[in-house]
Amino acid sequence: MKLFEISFVNISDQKGGVGYKMDALVNNRIKQVLKGDQNAYSDIVNLYQHKLYQICYRMLSNKHEAEDIAQEAFVRAYINLHTFDQKRKFSTWLYRIATNLCIDRIRKKKPDYYLDAEVAGTEGLDMYSQLSSNDKLPDDQVEQMELQDRIQYEISRLPDKYRSVIVLKYMEELSLQEISEILDLPLGTVKTRIHRGREALRKQLNNL
Repeated sequence: MKLFEISFVNISDQKGGVGYKMDALVNNRIKQVLKGDQNAYSDIVNLYQHKLYQICYRMLSNKHEAEDIAQEAFVRAYINLHTFDQKRKFSTWLYRIATNLCIDRIRKKKPDYYLDAEVAGTEGLDMYSQLSSNDKLPDDQVEQMELQDRIQYEISRLPDKYRSVIVLKYMEELSLQEISEILDLPLGTVKTRIHRGREALRKQLNNL
């Protein structure tokens, strides 16, 4: 039985950055949870579930694994909430938990890519599954979708140390400082990995 019910289907994007007001709201909810109000944690989950799932999906390239890891990250954050320093950003702490779980999952299994199978399937694939068989798209839009799918596939082939920084920098658009805090790496190391990861990805994409 899951500790929290999290729906990853049809969740609208959270608009705007996680600014001062949201940090204050989250810290208030954390205080409520620490006082025994488990329901307050549901508000925190609602704020971050879409973003967290996106990070996991872009690192793992598999819908079901991304859901599992996002769920596990929320549970681990809940269990260890008493250790969280409220002077820091909760999102950074949560994304670190999820990123580490993703990296562990990647390292424990052989490379296994599901993008083609998902596109052909009837459940769960981002863009293609939302189109009925009668829908027709302009050629340029189809090509754009195929290119995005190909880029996601090539990112999934990167070594995990490069995959994580590329996802956080270019797909989640996080700052270098936040990436440094999430991955617990010096800023210089983050910059080096972004540069090398970008070069590796460029080489992989040259044959497109």
